[in-house]
Amino acid sequence: MKTIFIIIINIIISLNLYSQSRSDANIFGHTLNSKSNLHIPYISISLKGTTYETATDKSGHYFFSNIPEGNYTIRAYGLGYKSSEKQIKVTKNKSIEVNFELDEDVLMTEEIVITSNRNETNRKETPVIISLITPELIEKTNAVCLAQTFNFQPGLRIENNCQNCGFQQVRINGLEGPYSQILIDSRSVFSTLAGVYGIEQIPVNMIDRVEIMRGGGSALFGSNAIAGTINIITKEPLYNTFTISNNYSSIGGKTPDNTFNLNGALVTEDRRAGVSFFGMLRNRKPYFANDDDFSELGKINQTTFGLRTFYNTSETSKLELEYHHINEFRRGGNLFDKQPHESDITEQTEHRINGGSLEFKIFSRDLSRKLNLYSSLQTIIRNSYYGAGRDPNAYGKTDDITSVSGAQYVNYFEKFLLYPSEFTVGTEYTYGDLEDVMTGYNRLLKQKVNIGGIFLQNEWKTDKISFLLGLRADKHNLINDFILSPRANFRYTLMKDYIIRLSYSTGYRAPQTFDEDLHITAVGGNVILMGLADNLKPEYSKGISGSLDIFKTINGINLNFLIEGFYTSLDGVFILKEVGRDTGGNIILERQNGDGANVKGVNLELRIVPFSRLNFQAGFTIQKSKYTIPYQWSKDTTSLFVDRLLRSPDKYGYLNLSVIPLKYFSIAISGIYTGTMIVPHFAGYTDSDRLENTDNFFTLNLKFTYKLKISNNYSIHIFSGMENLFNNYQKDFDKGEFRDAGYIYGPALPRSIFAGLKIEVL
Repeated sequence: MKTIFIIIINIIISLNLYSQSRSDANIFGHTLNSKSNLHIPYISISLKGTTYETATDKSGHYFFSNIPEGNYTIRAYGLGYKSSEKQIKVTKNKSIEVNFELDEDVLMTEEIVITSNRNETNRKETPVIISLITPELIEKTNAVCLAQTFNFQPGLRIENNCQNCGFQQVRINGLEGPYSQILIDSRSVFSTLAGVYGIEQIPVNMIDRVEIMRGGGSALFGSNAIAGTINIITKEPLYNTFTISNNYSSIGGKTPDNTFNLNGALVTEDRRAGVSFFGMLRNRKPYFANDDDFSELGKINQTTFGLRTFYNTSETSKLELEYHHINEFRRGGNLFDKQPHESDITEQTEHRINGGSLEFKIFSRDLSRKLNLYSSLQTIIRNSYYGAGRDPNAYGKTDDITSVSGAQYVNYFEKFLLYPSEFTVGTEYTYGDLEDVMTGYNRLLKQKVNIGGIFLQNEWKTDKISFLLGLRADKHNLINDFILSPRANFRYTLMKDYIIRLSYSTGYRAPQTFDEDLHITAVGGNVILMGLADNLKPEYSKGISGSLDIFKTINGINLNFLIEGFYTSLDGVFILKEVGRDTGGNIILERQNGDGANVKGVNLELRIVPFSRLNFQAGFTIQKSKYTIPYQWSKDTTSLFVDRLLRSPDKYGYLNLSVIPLKYFSIAISGIYTGTMIVPHFAGYTDSDRLENTDNFFTLNLKFTYKLKISNNYSIHIFSGMENLFNNYQKDFDKGEFRDAGYIYGPALPRSIFAGLKIEVL
């Protein structure tokens, strides 16, 4: 903690130590809404091809000082507005005024994203569909952690897999969590161990946005990017600000869940350096859905803090640093006032996570050449207890370190063969060292992962058409041969408002320990341990997708409709089979290679924005997930063979509606639909292993927010609402010591009331 504060102090002191030769050439101006003619605050203003960037103040004005002489392209852009560019000439000892009138972009088609091709690209021009989770969506849905945002994107579904500890995973296009790659600032440091609870440990106040790319991404990001890629972009300092907030929720009307957030940013007047920082405290008591005194939602105590800083080392180079620390305690089961081994069932973990990254960017003035050098590191220390029956030997410890280092070079050609093109080449090295020890269960998992990769791609691109070919070659120490992952993407813009995209991609999963192997579920008074078969081979995938993205304005009403078809085939698919019990009576599941599986379906998304104060968005997924050859999911001889992927509904979707009836008052309505699915139910509370057909669920959430403007610099946001308004929640939980803690499905929360406030200082 002390070291982090020293770093922050040194960064703040350094903000005034940057010097440059004075030109006395200044640029100033303002930004206006083209419809209302009102000034727009906090719009980013940049000089393209340089590190000069600022933002308009609360009155909508900006100022650059001491700009070197020359010709520049000045750009204005911001969330909810279409970007605008102008050509200017800067002369020594002169000041020029450059003003912008910006059109509203209520459908957010001009957002800049990076996940589609590892380069900054206008969202409407990306070769694949990129979905966004924005701060506005996070506020509307009252999310306090990353996991609570995923249900509001096409093809995504979050599920809870354990009543005791709350182990969650995100499914993309029906495939379970380990098929997706989670990145932090485009780096794959989200390790196997982090995947167990990580999506609930990441607070939303460290997030600038989340970019989601459905479909195979191994050609870009390596192993596990089969179902899709989730890229968490952390907040970069843009202007001086300070925010604190508190969100109190009463789960089921009886269990408190309190979250306190703090955010701030400091930026020098010349925009040469800046730092943003965040902190979060969360305390949740255990929730009991029935009268058995065994929790359905565990206890959580979490402290998180971190920062992101930049320093412009020159006009065309930039150094960025990010750091985050997470300390989380969670416990589920019963007898919370006693030691874990004095209870009938306890799953308890304490995580200490430290992660960060360093990146250096250098580019030419005309942006035709860019070079990125980067390195990321994350360490995790976990102390755990996964035990039943008052077992004193169920304690364990896990140590994990993951690092990613690499370089990426981009060269833009005005014409290569037929069209302008952007060529990208890079190399990346990933190292992982995991050791998981549970002495009482005679379990020792030791795994070192070394992956060296080279990737290259070329994208021929115009406003109307783009064609991308890419290839990545990985050498994984757990796989004998090199792994080649090709990709091909095509985009065609028909009559400006109709965008057609076609994609082919491949992916792979290495035969290594996954997140669910490091989570132990209690069933029937014993625990389930997972392991890997001795001859486990890699799992490979091939995927194709096609989409039509339509943008229309009809009688002043803005519409966006997306239809996306997808098909993914898996070869050597990983399946879990019960192979017996150990000497302590614990169930042993082994990961083996099955024959294959196919996932196919359609994602639909609709956005309707009649005007800026009314915004409606909905998405729906229809899919089928099947194994090519049925397999016996349980060792119980009475259990049936299954050909469907378990816990994967054929239909699911969401909706969001936000209304601002008054200037400072807003209403947000959101809903989540989960169709029926087949869920495994292991014996213990029940007489035998069996498969259950679940009900469908629809949860409706409501949030009211009022903004109290104290002055131009201070405002208070007061909010309140209810989640799962109609209490559509699982009703058939197992009870008692011998329950199957993994028999949990449907909505994450029962009916819950929340309220809070946010104070902003600008």
